[in-house]
Amino acid sequence: MKKFLIVGALIMSSISYAQGFKAGLNVGIPTGDVSDFYNLQVGADVAYMFEVADKFTVGPMLGYMNFFPEESDFMDNGQFLPVAASGRYGLSESFFLGADLGYGVGLTDGLDGGFYYRPQVGYDFGLIGLIASYSGVSVDGGSWSSVNLGIEFGL
Repeated sequence: MKKFLIVGALIMSSISYAQGFKAGLNVGIPTGDVSDFYNLQVGADVAYMFEVADKFTVGPMLGYMNFFPEESDFMDNGQFLPVAASGRYGLSESFFLGADLGYGVGLTDGLDGGFYYRPQVGYDFGLIGLIASYSGVSVDGGSWSSVNLGIEFGL
């Protein structure tokens, strides 16, 4: 019985600890120079947000971006691992503005990383939110960018 109570207490404390945890998925249309060669971007990210002021949260974010080429026989996917700081400001009870700033690590051979940015606007339904964003990684000679629409889950 003691083990059951200890396990139950651990589960409850981890649920209360994870109230600021966010996980999201998005799909986008590549823009700029990469739109000539890539036609789809898919991404995922996780963040843990801390409330630092009324309606304002910040926290670390880790993501994954994959750009799919138009002709996969000739080109590899463009892949990045964004590591960033995330910030959100609530405009109302449901609408918010946000931004992620950090570094996008290039995962594809021959693809260097660079400055990662992602301004966003969203609507929070509670446990689920919709987010429209523009994301990009500035690299030597250009930028890997896309216009995105995503869904986010608050756990």
